[in-house]
Amino acid sequence: MSAASALREAAARLTSVSDTPRLDAELLMAHAAGLERGDLILRLRDIATPAGFAALIERRLAHEPVSHILGTRDFWTLSLAVTRDVLTPRPDSETLIEAALAHFAENEGPGRILDLGTGSGALLLAALSEWPKATGLGIDISAAALAVARANAQACGLAHRAEFRPGDWFAGIDEHFDLILANPPYIATHAALPRDVADYEPHLALFAGVDGLDAYRLLAPALGARLAPHGMAAIEIGYDQGESTAALFAAQGFAVTLLRDLAGQARCLKLTHV
Repeated sequence: MSAASALREAAARLTSVSDTPRLDAELLMAHAAGLERGDLILRLRDIATPAGFAALIERRLAHEPVSHILGTRDFWTLSLAVTRDVLTPRPDSETLIEAALAHFAENEGPGRILDLGTGSGALLLAALSEWPKATGLGIDISAAALAVARANAQACGLAHRAEFRPGDWFAGIDEHFDLILANPPYIATHAALPRDVADYEPHLALFAGVDGLDAYRLLAPALGARLAPHGMAAIEIGYDQGESTAALFAAQGFAVTLLRDLAGQARCLKLTHV
């Protein structure tokens, strides 16, 4: 079978497990062929089906995320390693970086950045890539996640400006930060999730109590003491949590702005001192 035919057949099969079957098939074939996706598409009619492609499709049909099969995921302008120990970075989270860029557009940007629940390091490393003079600290309770983040910082050439420490939110942190980023767990404990999330991503980074708000209840009262006077925080939220999370932070005296992602869903709280 030609590569073009194999790709069409794979995409058709993947419709049962993916909302982006053609993209998944292209990424997996490019990986099997050792090509960039763009190069694969240009050469598709001239190459044979790469060895190993069928096995990769079977893994995806078993609901294994494409990011885990490839071992990488693009986020912002970076290519990051991904394992089962961290959440796969998602385009929705780029809303936090966009919010920070807008906030600091008129000055030289943040000097110190804090990323709470850093996981793969995606948010911190994306921010550091935008502000060459900044340094940052990533906190995570998972030693395995911190190992992934450190490796990503090294691969992105940012290890000299990024420090990663084990910790539980703000515990043990006694400095102020110009920019605080966080993508905390915000899924209700009994919520139904797709298998490629529920079976492959770390539950510690997903679930946050019966209403999904437990992490915000911990963050809200502690955030003000660590945010610099003219700084901002960008906190990711679930699409249906805009009102409830905004109320928690407003009760602590923050000015709160709700920001939406490219799909128009509530995705980020921008928080500043009043």
